[in-house]
Amino acid sequence: MFRQEQNFKVHILATVLVIVFGLWLMVSPIEWCILFLTVSLVLAAEMLNTVLEKLCDLTHPEQNETVRIIKDISAGMVLVCAIGALCTGLVIFLPKLIELAIAFF
Repeated sequence: MFRQEQNFKVHILATVLVIVFGLWLMVSPIEWCILFLTVSLVLAAEMLNTVLEKLCDLTHPEQNETVRIIKDISAGMVLVCAIGALCTGLVIFLPKLIELAIAFF
């Protein structure tokens, strides 16, 4: 996945950033669990999306409207998971960042 899929690389980069921010902001154990579950969901969704796209290409290499719809829905699944992960990250990190900013100024 990492070698062949550009989007997976983006998600891995986001995962590294989540870990760095989590360490820096000292998130609680339960927050780590939530972050790891969320990251895992996004990575798994990206992998499933890739599997569905490859299967569609294998079974219908020609242009096909149904295949296009399947691929769009599959990509949408990843987008929904990524938006959910972003919201989760904001809920966990934003209060800590605001508290840090207030303490700094």
